[in-house]
Amino acid sequence: MLRLATYASAATATLLIAAKLVAWFMTDSVAILSSLIDSLLDLGASLITLLAVRQAMVPADSEHRFGHGKAEPLAAIAQAGFIAGSAVLLMIEAVGRLIDPRPIAATEVGLAVMGLSIIATFALVAFQHYVIARAGSVAIKADSAHYRADLAANLGVIAALAVSGYFALPFVDAIFGVLIAIYIAYSAWAVGSESLQMLMDRELPDEDRERIKKIALSYPDVEGVHDLRTRRAGPDTFIQMHLDFNGQLSLNRVHATADAVEKEIMEAFPDAEVLVHEDPVTPKASSGAPQQMEPDKTDE
Repeated sequence: MLRLATYASAATATLLIAAKLVAWFMTDSVAILSSLIDSLLDLGASLITLLAVRQAMVPADSEHRFGHGKAEPLAAIAQAGFIAGSAVLLMIEAVGRLIDPRPIAATEVGLAVMGLSIIATFALVAFQHYVIARAGSVAIKADSAHYRADLAANLGVIAALAVSGYFALPFVDAIFGVLIAIYIAYSAWAVGSESLQMLMDRELPDEDRERIKKIALSYPDVEGVHDLRTRRAGPDTFIQMHLDFNGQLSLNRVHATADAVEKEIMEAFPDAEVLVHEDPVTPKASSGAPQQMEPDKTDE
């Protein structure tokens, strides 16, 4: 399903590039040019996403014990660069048109092409949302983010074409180009910041961490949770923690409980890799705080 989403993204970008190129030649609209540039960069970003998803799906091996999931945020960082680049190019062109406005020609053709663009982009975003809900791919999420930005930008292009073409106000076309460039730049920041946090092994959100603790502490034998560490790498989630058990419990009982905790957490976080370390503690004192047991030194 992930690969199908990347193929759909690349195919949609290719179709829209061809249509917008024709429309730009016929209308000479900076708003359509902005949309064309964005689609060109969409195609480049989609191809990067395709390669990244394929790499992220490669199973862990002896050289990459934690898998290849970080290929996805790396691709998303590249996407952010593409998106930021398109914003800069568009801003330059739009400012030039503000200084030297030009009339819009063949308005009907431009409106028809942008209508097609909205329909195709909406269908793609809907499919990507379906895939993200099931696979949680950050690369597909980043790809979908700038296609959602495209939807808003395309509506702006339609408004610019209508006002500039039918009311003879060519400077409106350039103003919309500036606004769309700002919006695209914001999308680049949003995509890049999330991917950077994943590359830096940022912890899962607080609500997810509290959910993990709640699951562990729901087992009567678990007296405490500490050293909880979490991170994501593309589609993969890693959860590590220490559980406190009464040191007088049997080893079999402790392991059985730890295995049950791991299983329930993996059900709550599909495809997560969960590692639990069991720590023996003395029975709870009157203060209510379990005490860590000292290691046995009789054999030293």
